[in-house]
Amino acid sequence: MWNARLTVACVVVHEGRFLMVKEWSEGSLVINQPAGHVEKGESLVEAAVRETLEETCWSIEITHGLGVSQYHAPNGNTYFRHSFIGRPLGFDDERERDSEIVDTLWMSAEELKACIAEHRSPMVLNDIQRYRNGIHIPIEGFYRDLF
Repeated sequence: MWNARLTVACVVVHEGRFLMVKEWSEGSLVINQPAGHVEKGESLVEAAVRETLEETCWSIEITHGLGVSQYHAPNGNTYFRHSFIGRPLGFDDERERDSEIVDTLWMSAEELKACIAEHRSPMVLNDIQRYRNGIHIPIEGFYRDLF
């Protein structure tokens, strides 16, 4: 039986560095954007904001969309990832991150390219490349109307 998963991810940039998480996934430490599954009754934008806060303790504002990626993972799942661009608003140092998150990192594009073997999936670098290539889809005209 085909198993599709709906997920969101955020590319958050501050002073030329990308907000990333180091997390446990299937027994390995990997690097990913703040990302996760959409919960029942939640819009894509709401899910992206929530996941970023839960995983990094950073409040963000979604400014643009980056597009949709499809990934057929080795575990047999197919992931449909809606990626967004977020602007950091503030850090909550009283909040605890999700238990799978080991660390929050601010990484340059060069640092991310240098550790590609540690990425959770090919979607990680794909989102960074889209951002750097200027793919910024207006939220008001696309994502808010559809979801």
